[in-house]
Amino acid sequence: MTIQHFGKTFSDELAALDSAHLAMEIHSTTPEQVADILAKPRLELRDFYRLISPAAESFVPQLAQRAHDLTLQRFGRTVQFYLPLYLSNLCSNYCSYCGFSLDNKIRRMTLTEQDIAKECEAIKSLGFEHILLVTGESENKVGMAYFQRVLPIVREYFQQISLEVQPLTTDEYAQLQDLGASAVYVYQETYLRSSYGQVHLKGKKTDFDFRLQTPDRLGQLGMQKIGLGCLLGLSDWRVDSALLANHLVYLQNRYWQSKYSISFPRLRPCGTGFQPNQPISDKQFIQLISAFRLLAPEVELSLSTREPAQFRDQIFPLGITHMSAGSSTQPGGYANPDQTALEQFAIDDLRSPMEVAQAIQQKGYQVVWKDWDCFC
Repeated sequence: MTIQHFGKTFSDELAALDSAHLAMEIHSTTPEQVADILAKPRLELRDFYRLISPAAESFVPQLAQRAHDLTLQRFGRTVQFYLPLYLSNLCSNYCSYCGFSLDNKIRRMTLTEQDIAKECEAIKSLGFEHILLVTGESENKVGMAYFQRVLPIVREYFQQISLEVQPLTTDEYAQLQDLGASAVYVYQETYLRSSYGQVHLKGKKTDFDFRLQTPDRLGQLGMQKIGLGCLLGLSDWRVDSALLANHLVYLQNRYWQSKYSISFPRLRPCGTGFQPNQPISDKQFIQLISAFRLLAPEVELSLSTREPAQFRDQIFPLGITHMSAGSSTQPGGYANPDQTALEQFAIDDLRSPMEVAQAIQQKGYQVVWKDWDCFC
């Protein structure tokens, strides 16, 4: 495979963006400006800034209704299920908000080939056809050699495989693509460089730009789906989300052949005791999801079991197209569900996949267990 390498990346774009000016533009928005934007058929980036402003909070019902209507037009009454399979909680990074952080004294475990087969069998029995492979970031012990052994095993059970692992090079992603990976999710955590440095203390993850340039490497490769997101609660969620929106639009314009997914992870309790610096309320969370749907009607929006069951049932029709269900955030958590000592963070929606599916179906929606697009 011949891989093109482009000189310019989103790092260059981000350097030209003034976060203080963005914050001022967001907070100076008036209700009249919000009303005018809601009358527009298609949003621009500056419109998105205004829709996540404090002034737009009083328009959340109108925002949510329009987001719901757009989602029905683009995706119909369907919600696709996926499940994260945690392969390892080994990590070489010191991150103050993460239960896998190297300085957190938890029992470490990496699944063997036999463990992975047991996990896949347990997950398959639940009905899932879409698997998301997750690891901590330990490239020496859970790196390419490990992934090359793991993916063929997982491929025997699942035809759609997504990855959420440490950032890799373009050539390494090409190898994983050849082994069956069709999507990669890499969250920047926060786009504010100063905030990033305060919570990523040691390890390769301290390299802000290498992580930021990962979607560019995936786009150059032509990865089928690229997942983006920021960890809500690490810094100013409005400014972070505005920068995330810039990242999305940049990638869509430059690497148009790939599909894109946005996730909305809110900080959850974990073993470090870290507390959100700037938490986002439920109302603001709905505001953010709705604004992203209006900005990018065609993009997949994903919601995890970090959120409570009742809240997930209420908000998924507003723009969510992908949901996890029955998740475990620890290695071996499906074949051995009783252990909890290894988890990355505490999940909130503890229902079984079938219970989540029933709740979705009661609202007149269909659960999709497999993304057939990867076979087209």
